[in-house]
Amino acid sequence: MTAAGQRGDLVVGIDPLRDGQLALAWATDEAHRRRLPLRLVVAVPPLREAQLVDDTPRHRAQTRAGTEALRIATDRARARHPDVSIGSDLLDGAPATVVSGLAQEAAMIVLGSRHLSRTEEFLSAGSLVVPVTAQARCPVVVVGDSEHSTQDSPYLVVGVDGSEPSRCALALAFEEADLRRCGLRAVAVWQPPVFFRHTDGASFQAERRMLAETTAGWSERYPDIRITHEVLVGSPVEMLAEAAEHALAVVVGRRGRGGYMGMRLGSVVHGLLHRAHCPVITVPGS
Repeated sequence: MTAAGQRGDLVVGIDPLRDGQLALAWATDEAHRRRLPLRLVVAVPPLREAQLVDDTPRHRAQTRAGTEALRIATDRARARHPDVSIGSDLLDGAPATVVSGLAQEAAMIVLGSRHLSRTEEFLSAGSLVVPVTAQARCPVVVVGDSEHSTQDSPYLVVGVDGSEPSRCALALAFEEADLRRCGLRAVAVWQPPVFFRHTDGASFQAERRMLAETTAGWSERYPDIRITHEVLVGSPVEMLAEAAEHALAVVVGRRGRGGYMGMRLGSVVHGLLHRAHCPVITVPGS
């Protein structure tokens, strides 16, 4: 089994309220690279019960908007890669619940980022990124709303901390680099204690050993991938975001599933979703 899995479709959450062309383009290209079927999904919140005002007109309007959004997205995806098999579904239910359910059997989920505030993440019915990322059993890709620049020699960044989820992230990062024929920067971040001024301590050296041991063997498996190893000093979120400033994507592992309302994410993953300009790929532990 590959890091992204051999099951299911590559699912794209389509937001009728936003254009979402970048996320759709990213997903269509990825489906083409992986030879996966592409599934476009719009979820329409159900009719609200026990209301004084009839909710039917709102529901009908959202259904029409969702149908039109799927038509436009399908046409764009077909024009980009005519060889990709494309399906579309208009599903009834809360968007986060619907897409999280699909994520249990999908090969990969791709979402556009609405850059909601942390309060809006919990209160907005349209918020997908945090709950889906927190609960999905497959890799989840969050693509920003604006283009970001890449360097002449394209590369991916993968965060490595020695954990089982980061090993899964490393596996997917090598697979992605191989599919894209690009370089890979394996980055570990050491956050020294307060007032610690040197980088030659035992903890820093242990971080370097961990990075070397975790990545050992991958170059033999993927001999054509140019990989660099770096131990950076500082905040993990800031250092990874800075390293990925001109990257094609940053790949990180994710621990656990869900939490209160399915909204629990590790601080590094959550921080990168807000801070990184490139697509963020999160990979759950197996």
